[in-house]
Amino acid sequence: MTREAPTPDTSTRTGVPAPAPTVKCLVWDLDDTIWNGTVLEGDAPQPFPEVLATLHALDERGILHAAASRGDHATATAHLKALGIEELFTVLEIGWGAKSDAVRRVAEALNIGIDTLAFIDNDAVERAEVAAAHPAVRVHAAAQAAELPELAAFQPPFVTDESRGRRHLYRGELRRKRAQDTHTGPAKDFLATLDLVLTVRRATERDLERAHELTVRTHQLNTTGRTYDMAELRELSCSPSHQVLVASLEDRFGSYGTIGLALTELTDTNSVLKLLLLSCRVMSRGVGPALIGHIVRDALAGGRRPVAEFVPTEVNRVMLVNLRFSGFDVIEHSGERILLGFDTEQAPPAQDSAVRVVTTA
Repeated sequence: MTREAPTPDTSTRTGVPAPAPTVKCLVWDLDDTIWNGTVLEGDAPQPFPEVLATLHALDERGILHAAASRGDHATATAHLKALGIEELFTVLEIGWGAKSDAVRRVAEALNIGIDTLAFIDNDAVERAEVAAAHPAVRVHAAAQAAELPELAAFQPPFVTDESRGRRHLYRGELRRKRAQDTHTGPAKDFLATLDLVLTVRRATERDLERAHELTVRTHQLNTTGRTYDMAELRELSCSPSHQVLVASLEDRFGSYGTIGLALTELTDTNSVLKLLLLSCRVMSRGVGPALIGHIVRDALAGGRRPVAEFVPTEVNRVMLVNLRFSGFDVIEHSGERILLGFDTEQAPPAQDSAVRVVTTA
């Protein structure tokens, strides 16, 4: 029923480079690209209709927008707000430096690979400068704006409710980062200011697309690397001998969305964690121990021993550390698979004071 998720690779067995990843963010020039005119010259240009259509079409697919443009930041931002489209942009890099530097800063601010960016500009010299500095960035002329949604690179394999709201999640994350950067004191003290609430619930039909997306996209915070298609998840969520849980997170800055999935097989004596994964966006929020603690307490309350499978990869060791610190000990090695069990003689993990766990039906 399950399949092991492949380890991400940049080349195929034949030595031919793998296709470039789907674009996660389109970086726009502003003057004469989004609108016809130059704001600093006193113009009040309106956006091209085809640009507006592309902005909204890609936003609906969860593709972010950013700006890398020459000009005065305050003036350009004010014009975007006046047009009612400033909210569509997650990062605004507007100034007088090189466009390639601005593009790099966009990738760093969003914490995504430079190879997941595309750049669009009316100026051939600017396009060439970005392409020379960042060969992995897809570069497009402004005249191509209308056709971008039809290109394969702008058609993500998953479009869920989660992805449709992606820019709101990223804008919230940037606000958190600004608050963290200005916080003085230990990191745990900053976490305490966030009012983190982790909501854990049984997966419903509406959750299955996002659950499937998480199994395919999440590699680092993933205990076994198994993937499940929609039909498999639907069957498991209805099975009395399995439990499929999804977890969402929010804090005082807003929602992180659905960030976790736990799939457990129930036997007469054990509650076997077959898959636990978390979005890398919450790695520093203490959510791993909080979710594992909930799973352990729930298993013990049902009279079962918490057991967890773990399949090591090059990137997921942090999940083994989370399991060990939550009271799991290695009880069996079988090939690459490690089986861990919770010692039922010890007290269950206490709830983390920084992360409040809420369960819903």
